[in-house]
Amino acid sequence: MRDCIINRKFRYSFRNVTQLLIAVNIFVYFLSAYIYPGLGVRLAMSPFMVLSGHRYYQFVTYMFVHGSIMHLFSNMLGLFIFGTMVERYVGSREFLLYYFVTGILSGVLTFFYYYLTGNYFYFLLGASGAEYAVMLLFAVLFPSSVVYVMGLLPVKAYVLVIAYFLIEFVMQFSYDGIAHMTHLFGLAVGLVYVVVRMNINPFGRWR
Repeated sequence: MRDCIINRKFRYSFRNVTQLLIAVNIFVYFLSAYIYPGLGVRLAMSPFMVLSGHRYYQFVTYMFVHGSIMHLFSNMLGLFIFGTMVERYVGSREFLLYYFVTGILSGVLTFFYYYLTGNYFYFLLGASGAEYAVMLLFAVLFPSSVVYVMGLLPVKAYVLVIAYFLIEFVMQFSYDGIAHMTHLFGLAVGLVYVVVRMNINPFGRWR
């Protein structure tokens, strides 16, 4: 598979696109929250709106919409912490491809999940799917790195990913209005990307 187009590598360059993504997310939040209040509804992903209005662009735009300042802050903090180091390691082009592939496919899978469970009028918004995928890639590239949860509890990166997977899986059954399945889809798509495109076995690195 190393000679396949799927595994073809980009020439390395670093453009700090993580900060650009954060800036775009902040801009869209303030635009939708204070200037055009209806913009968030148009950009968030809803199965009903996708099917009835053919708004397929929502599979991309939902990643840049957030419901509150805390929702925005938590996602952007995670993106900054994990994304910056991941981008420096793999290069900006690879990082952007990874970010959008995992984010878009997380949205597509969530669309089918909502559709099959009859939740046609649900809205999906936030960068969490892609951000969880970035966290996974960080744990694959830097498995022994220590992350301080809440700034206090030291946890190895790969242990943190496993813990988040278990938490999200359990919380999916709590029906608390949070898109836990999107988080799980982000981890799953990120795992497939790492194995198929990067030829890395994460579990081999997590021993």
